[in-house]
Amino acid sequence: MPRKKVSGETGRKHNPNVMGLRAAVVEEPITRTLETNYMPYAMSVIVSRAIPEIDGFKPSHRKLLYTMYKMGLLGGTRTKSANIVGQTMRLNPHGDAAIYDTMVRLSSGYGALLTPFVDSKGNFGKAYSRDMSCAAPRYTEARLTPICQELFRDIDSDTVDFVDNYDNTMKEPSLLPTTFPNILVSANSGIAVGMASQFCGFNLKEVCDTAAAYLKRPDCDLSATLPAPDFPTGGELLWDADAIRDIYETGRGSVRVRAKYRYVKAENLIEIYEIPYSTTSEAILDKVEKLIKAGKVREISDMRDETDLSGLKLAIDLKRGTDPDKLMSRLFKQTPLEDSFACNFNVLIGGVPKVLGVREILAEWAAWRTESVRRRVSFVLQRREERLHLLQGLQKILLDIDRAVNIIRGTEEESEVVPNLMIGFGIDKTQAEYVAEIKLRNLNREYLLKRTEEISGLEAEIADLRATLDDPKRVRKIITDELKAAAKKYGEPRRTTILYQYDTDADTEAETPSEYPVHVFLSREGYFKKITPLSLRMGGEQKFKEGDELRQTYQTTSGAEIMFFTDRCQVYKTRLSEFDDTKASVLGDYLPAKLGMDSGENVIYAVLPGDYSGYLLFFYENGKAARVPLSAYDTKSNRRRLTGAYSDKSPLASMLCLTDETEIAVYSTEPRCVLFHTSALPQKSTRTTQGVNVMTLKGSHTLERALPASETPIVNPARYRARTLPAAGALLRQDDTEEKQLSII
Repeated sequence: MPRKKVSGETGRKHNPNVMGLRAAVVEEPITRTLETNYMPYAMSVIVSRAIPEIDGFKPSHRKLLYTMYKMGLLGGTRTKSANIVGQTMRLNPHGDAAIYDTMVRLSSGYGALLTPFVDSKGNFGKAYSRDMSCAAPRYTEARLTPICQELFRDIDSDTVDFVDNYDNTMKEPSLLPTTFPNILVSANSGIAVGMASQFCGFNLKEVCDTAAAYLKRPDCDLSATLPAPDFPTGGELLWDADAIRDIYETGRGSVRVRAKYRYVKAENLIEIYEIPYSTTSEAILDKVEKLIKAGKVREISDMRDETDLSGLKLAIDLKRGTDPDKLMSRLFKQTPLEDSFACNFNVLIGGVPKVLGVREILAEWAAWRTESVRRRVSFVLQRREERLHLLQGLQKILLDIDRAVNIIRGTEEESEVVPNLMIGFGIDKTQAEYVAEIKLRNLNREYLLKRTEEISGLEAEIADLRATLDDPKRVRKIITDELKAAAKKYGEPRRTTILYQYDTDADTEAETPSEYPVHVFLSREGYFKKITPLSLRMGGEQKFKEGDELRQTYQTTSGAEIMFFTDRCQVYKTRLSEFDDTKASVLGDYLPAKLGMDSGENVIYAVLPGDYSGYLLFFYENGKAARVPLSAYDTKSNRRRLTGAYSDKSPLASMLCLTDETEIAVYSTEPRCVLFHTSALPQKSTRTTQGVNVMTLKGSHTLERALPASETPIVNPARYRARTLPAAGALLRQDDTEEKQLSII
């Protein structure tokens, strides 16, 4: 039976339309595709979604608050959140869930802002909890908080521009005319395309005082009125003058915040009632639980979350004899009870993202607020001038009111009333229409005299408004007075305490056990052992894997810091207390697994930095050598891995750690040798430097190894000493090598 033809197959083979479609496909460079398809999306995210503007709001915040303002929720009664979300969709088409999330973050119930803008009722969740979610919008209610008066003051007086919404059916403000630098008061974060923004909050009163001081003197000391960030969850900020200076000057940096606690002696427990803004109570509980299971914290019998309507409370039950302060010092180091908040003050200025310091932000806000105030004054001036113009026309009518009445009565057509009044009294059309619209009942002496008495007051007010526009000092005074009023009315005490003096070594001492002597051994394949002297004397020979051998050994103490350099230009920092004491008869810890190294990464050298007073010598196969101080590897934070430990421009042949100046012997594969003093090598502060050329290599030969001259078998050192660097060196003699010829006695 023959196979039936499938029409689709036939069409795929002969259909001319399909052939034409294939012919229409045109290849284009990927750069053009990115430019036409991806770049508009990226710019939309940056400009219209993720980065705040100078008023301190993203578009989603601004659309929500303006909708609530137009709904009469500033000073009015609360309404269902679902109603607010539905109304906001006229301006924000991104969906009801996104709008409600925005409202939750701005609410007083959630607690993410020092100065919330939404007065909430119901369950809005908590910023310090990961699992405590908010109720559905049909159950909660909201309205604007009183401080929103400072956001919308004079918004109808041409203080800001209005633009069309997404479907051109209504207008919305491009910015909100905030009377205080909300950009510094409200914590804000956003991730755009290729950039991000992270604002910490500052205390409202301190920000207003700082802005007023800046307006008076732009070079004022910001830290005098703005000491440090302030977080809604409280805690204790660990004062670091350099970090604060970096944030104020560059807009980038980080501050460390730790939790507040109290010891309840009667119940032998610790109560944690304030935690860092950047963490959650669940994250703290999870970390403490892991420490307890790992046996690293044995003083805790139980830890639980006792948070209720009165606020956050984490309770830690202690075992008998536990020192609560020492325990908390350890927990600060090992858990998110002490955490850092990274700042990235990226703000849109005229539609362009810029990372600005605090002084630059104040400068931009002052310029923008000055323009808003001038626009408001100009708006009021225009209204007053229009009113004066009308009253001046009415004043001319008062000279002969009977004549005005006769003109109106004697005019046969209504359309001729205004032109006849214009001719009769020499007034313009606007003034004549105003006079013509006066009711008959108002043509009495009292009404007319009161209207004309306004003229002198209007003239004085207009003169004052014009003087304000012409005098920048008066504009600055208006802004300053509004700042002081906002600070007085809405200012609150700091929530985050500044800890100027704190012991950074207390937690290390509490965690580190008593010191005792140990011997450490590193094999070439990356096995590491820490052995006590007693165990070493009783243990016999060192055990290694087949084909493995000893690379380095040191005598030190059990709590010393140690650094492991790898073949991936990385260094891993840890303490010997992290390793268990072992015996010579075992292989030891496999470092790539113990330290969590990358796949295929191997240890090549171990260093005991001590007080970081020595230096490292790196010798590369291309004949170069670099001298880097150990202090370049000293870090304030507990970073366990440093990238860029040494240069990757050429393979590393040898490295040495020295504390004193000495003579070094460098060997090449030719074989040649060069002797020189380490003082001839200049010290470099950059870890990834290649240093200087020390050995001139011929052909395909490379630098093979380097070691102190005292550890070499060279008996004729003068032959190999170099007067200047680089040097080619001298060929090795037989009696200067380790290969000694056997003789029969």
